[in-house]
Amino acid sequence: MPTAHIEARPGDIAETILLPGDPLRARFIAENFLDGAVCYNAVRGMLGYTGTYKGFPVSVQGTGMGMPSIGIYSHELISVYGVRNLIRVGSAGSLQENVRIRDIVLGVAASTNSRYAHNFGLPGTFAPCADFDLLMKARASADAMGVSVHTGNILSSDVFYDDNADAWKLWAKMGVLAVEMEAAALYMNAARLGAKALAILTVSDNLVTHELTTSEEREKTFTDMMKIALELAVK
Repeated sequence: MPTAHIEARPGDIAETILLPGDPLRARFIAENFLDGAVCYNAVRGMLGYTGTYKGFPVSVQGTGMGMPSIGIYSHELISVYGVRNLIRVGSAGSLQENVRIRDIVLGVAASTNSRYAHNFGLPGTFAPCADFDLLMKARASADAMGVSVHTGNILSSDVFYDDNADAWKLWAKMGVLAVEMEAAALYMNAARLGAKALAILTVSDNLVTHELTTSEEREKTFTDMMKIALELAVK
């Protein structure tokens, strides 16, 4: 039955889903890569679609910005709609000079400055990490496409405008590749609810070199990331 945030009916959503933060990117993926795509959700403007890719069912759902938002959507998708494979397809800011604009990053683990894990009442520090099988399949798909990717630790931040403008440099010193705002919560929810998750990110800006992309470029041109993610729906 519908939830407070998703109006889909049981069976409307595939077991494998792509999760862009931007609902317009969800629409772009549905219109350009899915056959027979049907919109199952428009609540709060968070568009969701289901169609097929190479004959296999796949869904795509906008999640908004930040860990609380993706936390809500991923929880409902897993616990109510039975989604098993959740792939974030998002943008990220590079923290390393060699991780350049439009490069793709596979998030092996997601460090965070958030207290999202406090929700689980754990007696220590949880390390949010990607599903190994999804990670390896994504890497293999990228290799088959001839697309170079960076694989490593990312940072999921609760803060976009940080009063400490140099805080990112401390994470960079630890080898963190890029910063975004959702993956840690996605990884934690997947772990808690017994699903699989992976963040595939395209670098939209570089904090070292100060290069930037436009909002339209982020919506419509990060297609290599989308293709790698869609291949995860192919059994």
